[in-house]
Order: sequence, then C-alpha cells, then structure tokens
Amino acid sequence: MTATPTTLLLARHGETVWHGEDRYAGISDIPLSDEGHRQAEQLARWAVRNPVDAIWTSTVPRAVETAEPACRALGLVPLPEHDLRECDFGAAEGCTLAEFAAEDPAWAEAYRADPVIHAFPGAEDPRTAAARGTAALRRIAYCHPGQRVLVVAHGTVLRLVLCELLSIPLGAYRRVLPHLRNAAVSEVQLGEEGGALLSLNVPCVPDVSS
Repeated sequence: MTATPTTLLLARHGETVWHGEDRYAGISDIPLSDEGHRQAEQLARWAVRNPVDAIWTSTVPRAVETAEPACRALGLVPLPEHDLRECDFGAAEGCTLAEFAAEDPAWAEAYRADPVIHAFPGAEDPRTAAARGTAALRRIAYCHPGQRVLVVAHGTVLRLVLCELLSIPLGAYRRVLPHLRNAAVSEVQLGEEGGALLSLNVPCVPDVSS
C-alpha cells in the first residue's frame, strides 16, 4: 500500500432482470434490464462530471456492461478483476429469501440472524469473499496512488468489503449495510492506514440538461 491514499468510487452494477423479484444472483449470468442499461448511462454521465483516472470491474458480465458507457465517455479501457465477482449463493442462487425459507425455514432464520456463520448451503464462505474482495481493492489502490478509480462490482461482496475495511463485524453486514443501490456510488479512501468511508450509496443524479 502506498503512502498517498487512493480514492475508490465503488458502484454496484445496474439493475438486472432478477431485481424485480429480489432473487439472489451470484455466479449466474443475469442480463441488465432496460432500467439497468439506463442506470449505466447515468453512471457514465456522473463519471464525466466527476472524472476518474481508471475504471476497474468485476469479470461478471453485468458489471462489465454497467461500466462500458463510462469507459466510452472517458476513453478508458476497463480493467478486469476476477476477485471482485459476486459471492456464490449456493442453494439460494436464483431464489428469493422467501422461497428459500419455504424450503428450509430453520436455516433461513439462522441466516437472518448471522449470514456469515449461517451462509446458505453450498455458498461461498462470506469471510473468503470479504478477504478476496478486500485484497483486490488493495491491489487496485496500489496501482493508482493518489488517483480516483471507479470500481464496478456487486452488492454483497461490496458490503462485505466495506465491513472489512471499516472494522465492522462481517456478520452484521446485512443489518449495517442493508442495501447498495444499483449504480449508486460509495466513496472510500484507501491508504497505508486502512480505509475511510467518505460517502455511501449516493445516487448518480440524472443530468437535467440532457
């Protein structure tokens, strides 16, 4: 880690076709909805108004697609980082929490109480996801000392990483950070002394002049 902090602008990808039903989409390749594409364009307009030096993305297509308009607008090539991919939700992949609870109410209740200790059956350990995501952000910060970097990734892995960087117990991530809005931006500074949260979940306000 460098002495000069890097400003990381963390954005969740745009809305997907599963969002309307609130289905868990981890490793599944789910396309953006029409609204998701609109949000990606909105993020691009925000990036033009708030220029960044680089854009990194998860390797999952919905994150790459969300970053594409901003890359075009700024003339930047997206930089892929596989460790920013979303968590694998195991048995809950493609389900709503209500559907999972109907099949296994006891596990669903335990998950609600502590989603780390009681992650879904067959899911990636959230502690592993937090570690890989945090390591990825530290690598990105090392590559861009003192610069502003847009990072497009996913709701759960970003919440876990924020908890890790801010010394919040991972098991509290769903309570402390209940929701990251699609294409909203959270600003973090990351340097030798760790992470500092400057803003959370700020919507990319549409450009009224467009």
